[in-house]
Amino acid sequence: MEHLTTFKTLHILASAVLLLGALGLAIWTVRARRQGDAEAYAKLLRRPLVFVWLVMGLCLASMPITGWWLVHLVGWPLGQAWVLASSVIYIFGAFAVWWLLVRLNRLRKAEVAGLRFTLALAVFSAVCFLSIAGLMGAKPV
Repeated sequence: MEHLTTFKTLHILASAVLLLGALGLAIWTVRARRQGDAEAYAKLLRRPLVFVWLVMGLCLASMPITGWWLVHLVGWPLGQAWVLASSVIYIFGAFAVWWLLVRLNRLRKAEVAGLRFTLALAVFSAVCFLSIAGLMGAKPV
């Protein structure tokens, strides 16, 4: 039973760090833009904030492993609709996060213009991970 508690704690911690890190970066960016910082997007991927991105990436990579292990330890079949739905949503959300990082890097280098698509990617990935958290909390069978 110790393993179940450990994996559950790691999975919840990874989810919380991922969502709080994204929220923190979003708030930081909005505040910097409102204060008139034209280089806020360029600063978003610089050295101090890269640590936040790396921690979020580690959390993003660990979530499928700890999630699968939790399902295995509890004994739920992998064919349950909420497990399959959260897996599919995770794939789309992780792809959106990866695409968002590519867009932000291009914004940093000033290779791309237009922030609406970047914002749409950020909102889409946030909705994906919040819906996964909702599915994990509700666990509809």
